[in-house]
Amino acid sequence: MSQDDDLGLPPGLREEYLQGARDQLGEIAELAERLISSGDDMAAIEELRRDAHKLRGSAGSFGFAQASVVAAELEEAAKQWLAQPAGGVAARGDAARGYVRRLAAALFTKQAAVVAAAPTHDAPLTTHDPSPGDTPEVIVVEDDAALADLLTFGLEARGYRFVHYRNGRDALAELRTLDTRGTAPLLLLDVDLPALDGYSIFEALQKDCPGKFRVVFTTVHGSESEQLRGLEAGAMDYMVKPMSLRVALEKIRRWVGR
Repeated sequence: MSQDDDLGLPPGLREEYLQGARDQLGEIAELAERLISSGDDMAAIEELRRDAHKLRGSAGSFGFAQASVVAAELEEAAKQWLAQPAGGVAARGDAARGYVRRLAAALFTKQAAVVAAAPTHDAPLTTHDPSPGDTPEVIVVEDDAALADLLTFGLEARGYRFVHYRNGRDALAELRTLDTRGTAPLLLLDVDLPALDGYSIFEALQKDCPGKFRVVFTTVHGSESEQLRGLEAGAMDYMVKPMSLRVALEKIRRWVGR
């Protein structure tokens, strides 16, 4: 990107801003999740208003005009929720999530996931492009719709390139042929999957394409023996469900290497 495109800013400064914006939007995403749990969480709404106000100013200053517009809309929505505490409480969480997704698209257009149309059966919920810039950083294999929505929402808010599959057999077929362009994407692999369980997928990948993915198992079974089973087989780590979005995103950040 040229200096003129950067509004006269020194080279690299917009990229530095985006790194900080990822964390800022991640915090807004966490507030949205608080409103999913409790739409009348007025402390969360006030934090949301303040964060949206900050993002409104900074995004515009760094040339992200659309993100500034969306942040202004979110700020106005938060003001209305504060002014009318009892109005539309149940819809606030979903509305806040919608603003976060729009902000992510405005800030990370080239880095956000490419979301396909809703599948008719058990097809992957996202698609990937074979070009190097669109190689996924994170791959989620998870059949629990609520948990998958939470994880992919967080990944989208942080600007990760990701794909999501909800069926083990379909995921394995895609993962075997996925061109990772010399990278080793993080694979969040649910143990308890329909059609083909996570351990079987992992064993098949280890046999057919060892080292292609960095695997972290996700499971509700957090016993020592269960975790050792995966670690001894070669998985990088375990993530036990239910999980905090904040903790999950921090672990993902470290695993991905951001």
